[in-house]
Amino acid sequence: MPIATPAQYRAMLDAAQKGGYAYPAINVTSITTINGALRAFAESKSDGIIQVSTGGGKFASGTCVGNEAFGAIVLAEAAHRLAEKYDVLIALHTDHCHPNMVEPFLKPLLQASRERIAEGKGPLFQSHMFDGSVVSLEENLAISKGLLKECAELDIILEVEAGCVGGEEDGHDTSGLPADKLYTTPEDMVDVYEALSPIGRFLFAATFGNVHGAYKPGAVKLKPTILRDGQAAVVAKHGAAAEMDLVFHGGSGSDLDDIRETLGYGVVKMNIDTDTQYAFTRPIVTHLLQNIEGVLKIDGEVGDKKQYDPRSYLKKAEIGLANRLKIACDDLLSTGKTIYVKA
Repeated sequence: MPIATPAQYRAMLDAAQKGGYAYPAINVTSITTINGALRAFAESKSDGIIQVSTGGGKFASGTCVGNEAFGAIVLAEAAHRLAEKYDVLIALHTDHCHPNMVEPFLKPLLQASRERIAEGKGPLFQSHMFDGSVVSLEENLAISKGLLKECAELDIILEVEAGCVGGEEDGHDTSGLPADKLYTTPEDMVDVYEALSPIGRFLFAATFGNVHGAYKPGAVKLKPTILRDGQAAVVAKHGAAAEMDLVFHGGSGSDLDDIRETLGYGVVKMNIDTDTQYAFTRPIVTHLLQNIEGVLKIDGEVGDKKQYDPRSYLKKAEIGLANRLKIACDDLLSTGKTIYVKA
């Protein structure tokens, strides 16, 4: 199955909202990580979301090029081809794009989709994220409205954020913010709905204490009821049809009870990166330690080519990532719920 069409992506989100489950959205940086994600979704019989951050795109473009948008296009084109071999629906998404990256990152990706559509193909990505949490809500929504209009014209969904996700990711560090900045208010959620709903479909990353990165159990205090109260405020003013599609950022390391609670409040997408990074790297470390004399040419010896061939440990890394992502599918209740139907 090729990457989901815009209509199929909307159907995925509708099914998750109606069915009380959500999709893992995994950040990828290479063909190997894409393959691990596809393997996990296929084995779980779960549809899913593969996403690229600005840093991931820059890495994928190579150390000599270092271009975020170019690398993201390369990864997306690879995913379009690789996904053809699997019988689940996969949507492509871009992660946190701050205001300073709209022109060098988001705009070229929208142009790439525009060119594909002109050729009779679908958009390159099915959704993009604009993270305006670093500016005032007023400025955030002003920029979001313009981007959503452009996305809607291309049949692309825009994800927006109000409130800040804590921690550090791809060089963006919000770890020093006051605690109250980590929680979106019901008033914020109403403002977001009223500003964006007349323009087109959007996803909303409302924050409820989320933090990027690794942390010990109990170190992060999530308040999922913020999502409940915000949705209630929107529905009270605009009716049941106004319930928003919410996104859970910083899903790695989160308590299962918190994850499951958010599903009842409208979360349809949960980002996972830190945990899958570790699950990818851990088998590589094990391989190197267990085969150190073959991997290194010690004391003038020649080593063992089979052990230092990158394929020997990257295959293990791919499977490690896939196994962790399958747990995320179980946690989010998406396992076994693909809506893909063979033609």
